[in-house]
Amino acid sequence: MPLHLVFWCAVWLFFIYFFSYNSSDSVYVSWFSSFLLPVTIATTYFTIYYLIPKYLYTKKHKLFVLYGIYTVVVSTYLILLTIFGSFMFLSNLLVANTPPMSRNFVFVLVLVYLIVGFVSFVKLLRHNFETVAKNKQLENENLENSLKIKEQELQYLKKQIHPHFLFNTLNTIYSFALRKSERTPEIILKLSNLLDYILYQVQKPLVPLSEEVAHLQEYVSLEKIRFQDTLDVSITTEGIESEIDIPPMLFIPFVENAFKHGAIVNGFLRVIIKIGIEDGDLVCTVTNSIKEDMSETPSMGLGLSNIERRLKLLYKNQYCLDISKNQYLFSSKLTIKNILILHETNI
Repeated sequence: MPLHLVFWCAVWLFFIYFFSYNSSDSVYVSWFSSFLLPVTIATTYFTIYYLIPKYLYTKKHKLFVLYGIYTVVVSTYLILLTIFGSFMFLSNLLVANTPPMSRNFVFVLVLVYLIVGFVSFVKLLRHNFETVAKNKQLENENLENSLKIKEQELQYLKKQIHPHFLFNTLNTIYSFALRKSERTPEIILKLSNLLDYILYQVQKPLVPLSEEVAHLQEYVSLEKIRFQDTLDVSITTEGIESEIDIPPMLFIPFVENAFKHGAIVNGFLRVIIKIGIEDGDLVCTVTNSIKEDMSETPSMGLGLSNIERRLKLLYKNQYCLDISKNQYLFSSKLTIKNILILHETNI
């Protein structure tokens, strides 16, 4: 309200300045400006608080033009009344010479609508800035909500992976405990190391690639104990000495799948694991033997299904998952494209 009062005082002085042109009768000019000011205020407020919000903001352009014409007609009539009323009243009261600019109807009309147009422009400009700011805020809120949903889904998928992994390992311990095997304490110790990784490291969004590979080797050592002499497994790593971070538990579902769905052929379950950097891409290939009469591709299982959903959330179009099978082998190949660039971006 104080700002409005200051503005209209400035407009009143603005009128006095222009109507004083070629006239020395400051009293008449002041009174005439005072009579004209309420018409200007009424026209301006009607335009910015009724016409623009009700018809222009809501994109009712035809109604805006129609009622705008009505407003111009009514305000023009009021301006004419102000000019003739001021002439009749002030000329008789002050016995003064009427300033020429106050008798020029077109000049007075232009001056009034100059004020109306200026205030309307400021109103529209302010509304535009507020709309842009509001849209930006909504965009940020939507992005924040999207990130929260993404994080919640990732946490949910991780929680699904952990029980699946632990279930397989506990089954191994149970079978050795039933046989009262002397290797049971060794298996429990290895499981303890894996649990330490799961409970603490896996809560991080990223872990070093070397730690993930070490965790994978720990898991494979457990499987060696379980399968004993019927397992032929090899792990090959190339270029993992680079400081690269990846999401935890990224490779274990592929390895689990190999042990779960692989078959012992000619006395051995063969599992080949290769992890390395190839042309800037991180490539993990897990191959296992299958029976010749397996006509269908082995099920991906809960672990691989979840890991594919995680990959879509984490890497979008920056990964490639290729599942293939021939007469004797089943292979899963995960390629994360431009892993070195992605690592630098995350830094």
